[in-house]
Amino acid sequence: MTTVLNTEIGALTGGAANLPQYAGKAVLIVNVASKCGLTPQYAGLEKLQERYAERGFTVLGVPCNQFLGQEPGSAEEIAEFCSATYGVTFPLTEKVEVNGEGRHPLYERLVGFADEAGHSGDIRWNFEKFLIGRDGTVVARFSPQAEPESAEVVAAIEAQLG
Repeated sequence: MTTVLNTEIGALTGGAANLPQYAGKAVLIVNVASKCGLTPQYAGLEKLQERYAERGFTVLGVPCNQFLGQEPGSAEEIAEFCSATYGVTFPLTEKVEVNGEGRHPLYERLVGFADEAGHSGDIRWNFEKFLIGRDGTVVARFSPQAEPESAEVVAAIEAQLG
């Protein structure tokens, strides 16, 4: 399988998110939203960032407004919300579409990977998670309801960090 880390995507605050900088790291890519019932997962995602960053791991938040308009804000509003409400320090990309004809190329590469229940294809909701291994390939997919600090997510991250 080919690496997903050579896909171009913008950073939330402008410029390129520069995914190749994460080569050799484990990356948890999550489509995020500020006005969703799952939004409190930001707290768990930030805890993962704090816990594993020094071991070669990062969360990468990808804002998306495709699910009932739950990420309506501008880049500045999203950044302020994440920082002020959840103390988010992990990087965020520009707001993109994860499904449909306008699906971002990053998600074109991600959605073919199946989760443990066998689901592949379209993103089901906000906070669906993809773990990218140090080699840049997808190694796990987790449902939106999977809590960031759940045993299954933590075990998958730790397996990548050795």
